[in-house]
Amino acid sequence: MTMYRLLVSLHGLMGLVALVTFWTTAAMRKGTARHRRVGQVFLLSMTGILATALPMAWVIQRSGRPVVAAFLAYLAVIVAAGIWRQWRAVRDRRRAERYTGPVFQALALLSVATGLAVLVLGIRQGSALLTGFSAIGLFTGGQQLYTRLRRDRLTARSQWWLTEHYSAAIGNGAAVHVAFFAIGLPQLLPALAGSTWRYVGWFAPVLVGLAAVRWLNRRRQAFG
Repeated sequence: MTMYRLLVSLHGLMGLVALVTFWTTAAMRKGTARHRRVGQVFLLSMTGILATALPMAWVIQRSGRPVVAAFLAYLAVIVAAGIWRQWRAVRDRRRAERYTGPVFQALALLSVATGLAVLVLGIRQGSALLTGFSAIGLFTGGQQLYTRLRRDRLTARSQWWLTEHYSAAIGNGAAVHVAFFAIGLPQLLPALAGSTWRYVGWFAPVLVGLAAVRWLNRRRQAFG
């Protein structure tokens, strides 16, 4: 087995662990010791996905596929931002200034910068996938920058950290489901490898994730 195949295998294994622990955590009562432990496994598996994605992007670049490598590196950036937010929102729940510190700001700027780069790349390549997916980095990075600039509004919200935590967790879950539906499942079921399913696999989990966050936000507002 080559080093690249080993990386791909580890990447897939971490993705499977993340998929299982995401739903396990979602089904558990929030705030319990079990919820925290399984959530930690989820974050560790997401970190494993990130750690294997970066060298995979480097190998892909060296093999003469710079567009694919650039897109994978971009995905790694927005996943890194999601991992950081999900983890630090809980750890820094009493210190919003620490939560929105240098790492938060750097990941926000990097998300916007790579989102812009992928947008330009998508337009040049005539790729609807790249062009459409660039919006994620632009939106999430821009939202983080706005959060930092209006930090006073953040801390004025009741349990602001909880909103940040579950929003990031759902975003990370969407990323795992994109990988499963758009990449993993078509390999198991070749009949799903067509262009229609390709776009469904890439964009449907993102849209469902956005709807879930919106629903949870409205539910929290309704019940205080």
